[in-house]
Amino acid sequence: MLFIIGAIVVASCVLGGYVLHGGNLAVLWQPTEVLIIGGAAVGSFVIANPVHTIKEVGKGIMTQLTGSPYNKSFYMDLLSLLYEVFDKSRKQGVMAIEEDIDDPDSSQIFTRYPAIMKSKYLLAFITDYLRIISAGNMATHELEGMMENEIDSRHHEVEEPAHALNKIADALPGLGIVAAVLGIVITMNFLTEGPERIGLSVAAALVGTFLGIWMGYGFVGPLSIAMEHSAKYEIKAYECVKSSIVATVSGQAPQMAIEFGRKSLPSDKRPGFQELNDHVRSK
Repeated sequence: MLFIIGAIVVASCVLGGYVLHGGNLAVLWQPTEVLIIGGAAVGSFVIANPVHTIKEVGKGIMTQLTGSPYNKSFYMDLLSLLYEVFDKSRKQGVMAIEEDIDDPDSSQIFTRYPAIMKSKYLLAFITDYLRIISAGNMATHELEGMMENEIDSRHHEVEEPAHALNKIADALPGLGIVAAVLGIVITMNFLTEGPERIGLSVAAALVGTFLGIWMGYGFVGPLSIAMEHSAKYEIKAYECVKSSIVATVSGQAPQMAIEFGRKSLPSDKRPGFQELNDHVRSK
């Protein structure tokens, strides 16, 4: 939603200012310039990135349009899920949660949290480390180190689409110049047709430069930054799980273990102590 609002503001202010200054919007409508710039941008993007990254960029753009799932409600569900797992393990023994972590789709605990179930990587992260805990006596610092390494690796993965899109944003002004140069080349054919024809052709060429810069700095660049912010909120979910699991392995009670996780969340998405306590009790 914020992306849509921001895009409307960018478009309305730039085009509105242009019209108020006496500009003619019809002059800016140059489909061939858009084809050159947009086509070259898409082609270079495909050349530069593997299929996986291209798909992730598409998903990232859709997330910006629909809203990131990693909000306060998601984090509260995550902490509530961890509390239930820790509480069952504490009361019935570590072996009691084996069925839950081996088959989350059939677990009475996990299936109560559909938002977590949709996040496949995070779900695998949770079940993998709960399985490690139930399988052996790994030292706390070893477990924490292993989790940090995986989080670091995941961090690079989720930021890769944003970085790939940002490179295209940096290239768009240059592609706009390419379109403008081609327009000037075409203008050379009209030198004998009078100032009016030459002026229109030069204007069309300059629109290419304008479009490249506008698209790069007004839309694609900010979109890549927004995707990077979304990636950070996803990583915070992993850090929350890590803090909670390390705390429970260290001997903390379930309520205190999820408090460690709560404190690792960003302040703008972090639920209050009583708010989380009420949410856990409601589940």
